[in-house]
Amino acid sequence: MSVLPESKVGIVGWGSYFPIYRLSMEEIEKEWGFPNGTGNGLGMKEKAVAYIDEDATTMGYEAARNAIARSEIDPKKIGAVFFGTESKPYAVKPSATILAEALGITPDTMASDLEFACRAGSEGMRASIGLVSSGMIGYALAVGSDTAQANPGDILEFTASSGASAFVIGPSREAAAVFEASYSYVTDTPDFWRRGLSPYPLHGEAFTGEPAYFDHIINAVKGLLEKTGLRASDFDYAVFHQPNGKFPLKVGERLGFPKDKVIPGLLTPFVGNTYNGSALSGLSNLLDIAKAGSRILLAPFGSGAGSDAYSIIVTDKAEVKRSLAPTVSYYLKRKVNITYSEYAKFRRLIKKIGGD
Repeated sequence: MSVLPESKVGIVGWGSYFPIYRLSMEEIEKEWGFPNGTGNGLGMKEKAVAYIDEDATTMGYEAARNAIARSEIDPKKIGAVFFGTESKPYAVKPSATILAEALGITPDTMASDLEFACRAGSEGMRASIGLVSSGMIGYALAVGSDTAQANPGDILEFTASSGASAFVIGPSREAAAVFEASYSYVTDTPDFWRRGLSPYPLHGEAFTGEPAYFDHIINAVKGLLEKTGLRASDFDYAVFHQPNGKFPLKVGERLGFPKDKVIPGLLTPFVGNTYNGSALSGLSNLLDIAKAGSRILLAPFGSGAGSDAYSIIVTDKAEVKRSLAPTVSYYLKRKVNITYSEYAKFRRLIKKIGGD
């Protein structure tokens, strides 16, 4: 494989954050009269729920703080901040500047909010790779965070969840994991959308699977394999976007990845169809546990639609950095179960007349 620009760059620090509250699938089934086992049929048991005072920005801050702690760099060295979300708290005001200010990165930096459904965090990662590999900046911060929306009673409510992941991208010599190559595949496929001022998204039911999720991830991964000459057997792990617990296993099988390579990065039933980050959080989880030399396939997906594919190799620096911030496992294990009514209160599903 020829030397690619990505090889100059790696993940210097990584971090995630998940709210403490969990809503079981049984609570949703009971509330809306779904048949028992509907959630389990999606590969789900529970989902993470942001508290009433949490939003995409606050969760993104927590994940980014963990990533910077593991990077062991002065935040002032970060030359770009990319914040990917589909649930930003302000319709017009960047969240990236809030993060940059709170983390001590401003003012000598660029900052942008990105939007591409659940792929926007990955967009930030690819842009960061380009900026760092070109020498334009030394380090970049890419964040994916969401409090994902779902119309109450819609099947999407089983999986729309809350969480965040962040990555400091920098020189490969300092990296816990280095990039080998990347590839993107994008088309105009309207499988999932939300109009301006609409509180909840609409989706194309089964259409979101075959012509959207599967087609784009498969083509992105095939493009990466063709570009690099690698095969599925060359990877120790594969992480795919996780709209539920079933799709990642199915797309892995179709691409030739056995189940035991996919499961370590599969965060459902805890996270579900989060944000710009269910795949990125799976990567974060693997960086917490994978041995040096492990090769990881990462393939995020965003409705609308597009997918990226990355080949990433873990270095011996990962093990040293793990103890510098809370792991994914830590956040998944700490939990408080809540009722549907508490969930409705936390996520403001019940609106006052004349209120917000």
